[in-house]
Amino acid sequence: MTLAVAALSHAPSFGNVDPGGSTFAEIQSAIGEVQAFVADYRPDVVVVFGPDHFNGQLYSLITPWAVGAVAEGVGDYGTTEGPLPVDSETARALHALVLEQGIDIGRSERMRVDHGVVQPLDFVFGHNFTQPIVPVFVNSLGLPLTPMYRVRELGEAFGRAAQQLDKRVLFLASGGISHNPPIPRWDGAPGTLQERLIQYAPTREERQERERKIITGIQAIADGKAPTDPLNEEWDELLLGVFRSGDLTQVDAWANDWFIAEGGSAAHEMRSWIAAYAALSTAGPYHFAVDHYWAVKTWGAGFGIQAAITDPS
Repeated sequence: MTLAVAALSHAPSFGNVDPGGSTFAEIQSAIGEVQAFVADYRPDVVVVFGPDHFNGQLYSLITPWAVGAVAEGVGDYGTTEGPLPVDSETARALHALVLEQGIDIGRSERMRVDHGVVQPLDFVFGHNFTQPIVPVFVNSLGLPLTPMYRVRELGEAFGRAAQQLDKRVLFLASGGISHNPPIPRWDGAPGTLQERLIQYAPTREERQERERKIITGIQAIADGKAPTDPLNEEWDELLLGVFRSGDLTQVDAWANDWFIAEGGSAAHEMRSWIAAYAALSTAGPYHFAVDHYWAVKTWGAGFGIQAAITDPS
C-alpha cells in the first residue's frame, strides 16, 4: 500500500520576521511544491504528528502522545482557530489499532492544538482548511521524555495501522530542527510558573501580548540586537540524512540529553518527523519529491521542508 509524508518546520517568525535575502521566497516556493505533491497524492485523511507549546497539553495530565478524535485550534500566531475537521471515526480506529500493537497512547475527545500542529496544515491546505485530519500530539517539551526508540515504534505502529484502512493516508510532520528558544521547565521552576504549566487559559488579549513579545524578541535577533545560540547545521543534516536513508533504527541510539545538547532546547520537536518517517518506512522503500533545508540564522532556527512517497511496487 502506498503511504506518503509531508514534513514541514513551523516557526512563530513565519510571516512576522523577514529572514533576509531570498529565503522567505524560497520557503514559500517549497511550500508550493508540497502543496502540488499533496494535491497529486489526493489523501483521504492526513495524520499530523506535532508538538504542543504548553497551550493545549499541560502538566495537569501530560502524556507522551495522544490521538485527537475531536480537536480545536487555539489560533496562536494567526493559525486556524476553532473546531478542526477531524475524521473522528478514523481517529478512533487508528487509536485502537495502535493500542493493539502494544503502544500505550491516549485519546482525547476534546484536544486543543496550537501552531505546532496547525501551522503546517495551514501551509499545505490553506487557512480554515477542510481536509480531514487526525491530530497526534507528540510530547517534545514536557520533560521527562520517552527513549527515542519508542518514538520510532510509535510511528511504525501508525504505519501498520494506516495500511489496515481503506484510505489514502498522508503523514504530516511538524517541528523545527535545531533551535534554542526559552522553554519553561517544571523542575526547579517557581510555584507561579508551575501553576502556569498546569493550567493556562489566557484571554485573547493576553495571548496576543505574549506572542507580540516573542516576535519582538525574534526581530531583535534578526536585527543583530540580541544574541542567540548558533544553529547546528551539521546536526540538522545528520537528522535529515537519516530520514533520507529510510533506516529509522538509527535513532534508537540517540540519547535525549544529546538531542538537546546538539539541537537546542526545542530540538525534540523532531520526534514528530521521526514518527512520520517511521510510519512511511513500514510500507517499503520510499523516495523524495521535495527536499529543502535552510539554516535561518535570523530566525534562530533550522527550517526544513520535505515530501516523500513509497516506491512503486
